[in-house]
Amino acid sequence: MAQETALPQPARGAEIRRHELAAFLRSRRERITPEQVGLPRGARRRTPGLRREEVAQLSAVGVTWYTWLEQARDIQVSVQVLDALARALRLDAGERAHLFQLAGQTDPTPAANCPGVTPALREMLTRLEPIPACIQNSRYDILAYNRTYGRLLGDLDAVPAEDRNCMLLVHTSKEWQAAVVHLEETQRLMAARLRAAMAGHLGEPAWKMLLKRLEQSPAFRENWQRYEVVATRSRIKQFLNPHVGLLTLEHTDLWLLPEAGARMVTYTPRNEETRERLDRLYELTRATPRP
Repeated sequence: MAQETALPQPARGAEIRRHELAAFLRSRRERITPEQVGLPRGARRRTPGLRREEVAQLSAVGVTWYTWLEQARDIQVSVQVLDALARALRLDAGERAHLFQLAGQTDPTPAANCPGVTPALREMLTRLEPIPACIQNSRYDILAYNRTYGRLLGDLDAVPAEDRNCMLLVHTSKEWQAAVVHLEETQRLMAARLRAAMAGHLGEPAWKMLLKRLEQSPAFRENWQRYEVVATRSRIKQFLNPHVGLLTLEHTDLWLLPEAGARMVTYTPRNEETRERLDRLYELTRATPRP
């Protein structure tokens, strides 16, 4: 009588994770109504929540491939696809972390991990008030920021941590776009800076994931095809703040490492009117507790 061959322990563990991942995806899919994601319900819908093909459509993956994922097939899942699924299924931070762990991948977004932002750096951000200041990495992820920066172009506290990226916000956030006075020029220069910064990170999952999200913006696609490259430099910027009006500021990068990478970004006032308006903006932020 033939004996059943037992799977090696690592293979058995991977199989268990695939089945857990499949069940988790189904449960998250079934809790979302079509109306929540802007899809018609239809008269003949029997599936609770979204259908598989609807999740595939929302996350821009193949229906067959997504079906295999829910069937616990042994297939490779990239971080870009996991990111798209997390957004399509509206996962919160804990659910997103669980998804990546089940898939055996590391979440590359700044929401998952913010190494290098020490208590001393956070104290510096606070002490700089009312000067808007933040800490960014070379990918333009906003890793930490003070109160005034959080209200400079809108309400940054309301933006999910994984979406706090200057490049992404200036191309996809209507709030940010309304606040940038010279929007088209800014978008063009930022695309050129991203291309310059990306040269040392080609093929890295986090950079590829950011680029894929940015390509949903027609303005970014047009500027990206120019193949322009611009080095980072200090410059004068103007923002139309919804609370205090026009602000004329000088952008300065303070590098935190010998190589270009993590930096503290500051915006100092260029005139007395802007200085007074920054003071008012800071007082407004102090009246609103941060989450």
